[in-house]
Amino acid sequence: MSTHRVYKSHEFMQPAEKEPIRSVVVESSHSVIVAWHVEPGQTIAPHIHPDGQDTWTILSGEGQYQIDEQGNTVAIVPGDIVVANKGQVHGVLCTSVGPLRFISVVAPLDAGYEPLSAKT
Repeated sequence: MSTHRVYKSHEFMQPAEKEPIRSVVVESSHSVIVAWHVEPGQTIAPHIHPDGQDTWTILSGEGQYQIDEQGNTVAIVPGDIVVANKGQVHGVLCTSVGPLRFISVVAPLDAGYEPLSAKT
């Protein structure tokens, strides 16, 4: 087990031209912490974690956060903490001029991943 306990989020942010990159900061037997860098106009496709929770802390940028299967969204901005409980649909479109950057904590580690398209 790593004894490293302080991580610099900017060191894990990976801009990408096509799709945002899921950059794992640290993983334990309990959870995984991921850094996300979403360019303007990019999306993280709507999905669920059938067996766990995904919590986002928004660091910079703005987005429209999808909250259900119908495509309804709410605005997210820096400082927001956004929680998708077990089985709740979530995804995001970056609507800001600059990138949307956030940290995601998924717990438990085996929370699973299911794209919304697989549910419909």
